[in-house]
Amino acid sequence: MNTRLFCIAVVLTVAMSAFACAPDRWRVFTHDEDRYPEKETYRPADIPETVQPEFTEPPSFEIPSGKGPMDLSIEQAAMLALSRNRDLQVQKLNPLISGAFEEIDRGNFDPEVFAEYQYLDEQSTETSRATGEQFPVEGNNSEFVSGIRQALPTGTTLEASVSQQRDTSNRTPEEQNARVGLSITQSLLRGFGPSVNLASVRQSELETTASLYELRGFVEALLAETEIAYWNFVLAGKEIAIFKHSLAIAGQQLDEVEQQISVGLLPEVEAAAARAEVARREQALIEARSMLEERRMKLLRMINPLPEDGFDLCINSVSEPAIELAPITDLADRLELAVRSRPDLNEARLRLRQNSLETIVTRNGLLPRLELFADLGQTGYADNFSGSFRELNNDTHDFAVGFRFSHYLSNRSAKATDLAAHASRRQAAEAVENLAQIVRLDVRLAVNEVERARQQIAASRATRILQEKTLEAEKERFKVGSSTSLLIAQAQRDLLAAGITEVISIVNYRIALVRLYLAEGTMLERRGVKLDGGQMP
Repeated sequence: MNTRLFCIAVVLTVAMSAFACAPDRWRVFTHDEDRYPEKETYRPADIPETVQPEFTEPPSFEIPSGKGPMDLSIEQAAMLALSRNRDLQVQKLNPLISGAFEEIDRGNFDPEVFAEYQYLDEQSTETSRATGEQFPVEGNNSEFVSGIRQALPTGTTLEASVSQQRDTSNRTPEEQNARVGLSITQSLLRGFGPSVNLASVRQSELETTASLYELRGFVEALLAETEIAYWNFVLAGKEIAIFKHSLAIAGQQLDEVEQQISVGLLPEVEAAAARAEVARREQALIEARSMLEERRMKLLRMINPLPEDGFDLCINSVSEPAIELAPITDLADRLELAVRSRPDLNEARLRLRQNSLETIVTRNGLLPRLELFADLGQTGYADNFSGSFRELNNDTHDFAVGFRFSHYLSNRSAKATDLAAHASRRQAAEAVENLAQIVRLDVRLAVNEVERARQQIAASRATRILQEKTLEAEKERFKVGSSTSLLIAQAQRDLLAAGITEVISIVNYRIALVRLYLAEGTMLERRGVKLDGGQMP
């Protein structure tokens, strides 16, 4: 019987080894979602309120259910972007994932319940020492162990266990014993103290906070991008209005030229310039309409007002780009605010603190492993199960205490890890200083752009007024025969360019302010958006 079992075990072992040694025969696992749809269960991830950006005073308006048109203000566009933008819905899950890893690291210090059961059946032959006679021995052994163990941040491991063992044999009477034990192991060098053992937990906490700063930076960038898309859409609409007006003026001028040609006041060649100007205006209007459509779709992508077919929604912008102009005189305060508020800079500071914690771990890893252990137990012996536990109150006990020591010769792996951690920490520190300089530069460049756009508004307005007067003067000269339709067309083109430049300068001022707020890291506060979390611990 034993030989048969042994042969079967050998055959199974060889077969399994041959099967395992042929990985190329394994098929790639593919999940067939259509085969067992009823067995699929998904656990939805609840996004916490702390990562939900919202307005302190949210505007209220209804989104049309059809294709519109929808009257849209800049405030409404921002609110829609915060509540419906698809990219933001993806980014909101990052802090949730980081918080899950924080719980994973904390779970290393959760109590662990364990249990083990084993059964041994033995058949053998022994030789009597007295007579030299061989005799068969049959017996079996069963053992059950259960308990609880706990790892502490101090580097201490506690374990309490209860075990029960039963031995039967054809040569000896049945024996059962029970044991209650307590084991304590304390790290004395490597792995000693909360600063080392809680480093991963602290790093996970910093990672969660860093993910909140990352989310804050994304929300600020989203708001800025939405406002810029809105003002570009407004600009495209203004340009179309200017092109339509200039086309009407060019058509009116062509009619006047053709009338004067018909009565013989002008030669036929004068009509060519007027017709070319009308064609040029039509061409510009086609380009402007295409640009408006492109910017409409980009804005819809940002605000995502409808769950399906949202790109067919028509939009009417109701916010005007005109704004009160004010020079910037508080550059120093803005620089200080940016260094304190920029999400990417605060995130970099947290990465530096994470690297500092890593050096604590790697420095501790250079030490040898030295542990103090103590094991205390109380044992009861009897010939039955219940009796073994009743005998636990006797004087049968065991106690062991000692030390364990181990250390790698030369310890190159730990030294290299420690070197890499210190180099990463220095790199992170340099990155923080570098990013702080970039932040200051971003603010200075943004302020410079705001000032340029502000001054361009007045200059472009003056240019447009002068071009209007120039066109009127050319028209008067044309009436008395001292000018040509070509000169009038040139004056009209100059006026058209001046009008568009004025509108562009106003929109550019709005966009420059948005980019300044983004460079300062104050976009959310200036727009009345509340986003909890992301505070430096």
